[in-house]
Amino acid sequence: MPKKLLLLPPLSVSSAFRAPRVSPAARLAMNAARTGYRVFSANSTAACTELAKRITERLGAELGKSVVYQETNGETRVEIKESVRGQDVFIIQTIPRDVNTAVMELLIMAYALKTACARNIIGVIPYFPYSKQSKMRKRGSIVCKLLASMLAKAGLTHIITMDLHQKEIQGFFSFPVDNLRASPFLLQYIQEEIPNYRNAVIVAKSPDAAKRAQSYAERLRLGLAVIHGEAQCTELDMDDGRHSPPMVKNATVHPGLELPLMMAKEKPPITVVGDVGGRIAIIVDDIIDDVESFVAAAEILKERGAYKIYVMATHGILSAEAPRLIEESSIDEVVVTNTVPHEVQKLQCPKIKTVDISLILSEAIRRIHNGESMAYLFRNITVDD
Repeated sequence: MPKKLLLLPPLSVSSAFRAPRVSPAARLAMNAARTGYRVFSANSTAACTELAKRITERLGAELGKSVVYQETNGETRVEIKESVRGQDVFIIQTIPRDVNTAVMELLIMAYALKTACARNIIGVIPYFPYSKQSKMRKRGSIVCKLLASMLAKAGLTHIITMDLHQKEIQGFFSFPVDNLRASPFLLQYIQEEIPNYRNAVIVAKSPDAAKRAQSYAERLRLGLAVIHGEAQCTELDMDDGRHSPPMVKNATVHPGLELPLMMAKEKPPITVVGDVGGRIAIIVDDIIDDVESFVAAAEILKERGAYKIYVMATHGILSAEAPRLIEESSIDEVVVTNTVPHEVQKLQCPKIKTVDISLILSEAIRRIHNGESMAYLFRNITVDD
């Protein structure tokens, strides 16, 4: 008698390829990895990765695996060595002397992460380059706005920066910009590292810096002095687009049109508004690049009786002969943060001191990734700060 064949019910596609059961703990670990974050450094030089290492140490994370280098023909190449799919990625880019190379490294890395399907790409740019070119000058261009558009096109979705040269620069971007402040760290340095700081006066080396100096003076309960006169040359004195087009000889003017003539500027002799005699002078600004104006201000303050002179700023670019000029000047100490690498300049001039701001940058990264409010980082910060 033939054996009967037992027919089994056909397997459905869903049952045949059903994923294995995963424990709740493993599922949480998978979700955490899927929605985690990575921190990369976009610099190709070792000196510029120091800030990135400090930030990752505070976060308890590892620096992302990537390779950034220059080809023999000068082109920049970026290779991401790990998966970033579905993750928040933070690119830390400090700006060395070779600004244009740093910008290209940032753009190429952002685009590489975008094509690697990163969920969000946040640029951590402590010193934003081209921030001084944020206004129209004759027939020039607003390069800062161009850079903002390029960053957005490359794939950035958020930027963390510090002490923008002009706060209005935030309006150039089509995505959120967190403009952090370094003043709490510099104020702490004044209170802890400057002996007898109660006998100090905060100095603005030009009327343009008066608001920043006033903010420091009010917080430290100190006096305020402003240097004003012909020795100062500010950005506002430069020609802007309203002088274009140039005057044309034998230009025909409507006979009934008589425009009032703008009087030419004439600066008064240099003066110091405020008493600095027998006191410590602390000059505050946002950027120290070419130091000639700071050296000239220090000489004037010395003539007016200041017995010790400090210069404090967020970004210590210290270009060209800045270390030598500082060393030979009446300035006793220059205090800047590590938004810009300046280890070489410190070796050339022992007067240069550094304040670490990696704490606030790491906290900003943590809060953005966790979706927490950034208001804590802007406590007691006003519009003029």
